[in-house]
Amino acid sequence: MAWFVREKQNIEDTSPAYMPDGLWTKCPKCSEMIYKQQLEEYYYTCFKCKHHFRISGLDYISYIIDEGTFKESHTKLKSADPLNFSDTKAYPKRLDDANTKTNLNDAITTGFGKIHGSDVIIAVMNFNFIGGSMGSVVGEKIFRAAKDAIHEKCPLIIISASGGARMQEAALSLMQMPKTAAILAELGNAGLPFISLLTDPTTGGTSASYAMLGDVILAEPGALIGFAGPRVIEQTIRKKLPPGFQRAETVIETGFIDMIVPRPELKDTLRKIIDWIKK
Repeated sequence: MAWFVREKQNIEDTSPAYMPDGLWTKCPKCSEMIYKQQLEEYYYTCFKCKHHFRISGLDYISYIIDEGTFKESHTKLKSADPLNFSDTKAYPKRLDDANTKTNLNDAITTGFGKIHGSDVIIAVMNFNFIGGSMGSVVGEKIFRAAKDAIHEKCPLIIISASGGARMQEAALSLMQMPKTAAILAELGNAGLPFISLLTDPTTGGTSASYAMLGDVILAEPGALIGFAGPRVIEQTIRKKLPPGFQRAETVIETGFIDMIVPRPELKDTLRKIIDWIKK
């Protein structure tokens, strides 16, 4: 009886197929592997669990503002170092590193634009720039953006993403809280609306000032919203916090925010709010 003998195995052992870096992203909430192009097409939200990834201020502008209508304002403002502050590195060095990383001068971008044809002034915080911390430049640009809204007689939109006040500027940073609150009061006295959008995270001096002063306050799903972070609170009270503590879905129950809006619906929601205010 003749036997047929294979010269080589039917299925060869091979090394894993090569996959270029950056094509797939793992959702930090549900661990789903998401094709990067699919993630971009769905506004950087997970199609499975709806987790909202953190995005840049320029991404928000591209999603919200009509194409070709955005004109950036107050671009030349940069932080100084009047306190000669240094921690693990000198403050000027930290600013230079943040600039190299983000190609931004500071943690906020402001400008003019349109939402479905309606004029708006928009200010968007950039969390990648020293944690979106609020220093003198952030306060000054919000002040100027509100002044622009008063001059143009149009709504002001601020999108917050911040860990709070910038410690490298100490009291100068804390002074931005009353400064921004005062100009927003002036905006309200002029009969002009301020719409505040809270994204992940919105904490510290930012949440204790302009972020919570909106005539309408929106939040993205799952956004961390509060003053002190949950870890600090747990260490202080020495108790375990309940699930979802300080997340948008819990904060809305206390009345601090008006609406939770998924990112793909944000532009149309803002249009409806602006149209309603105009009536």
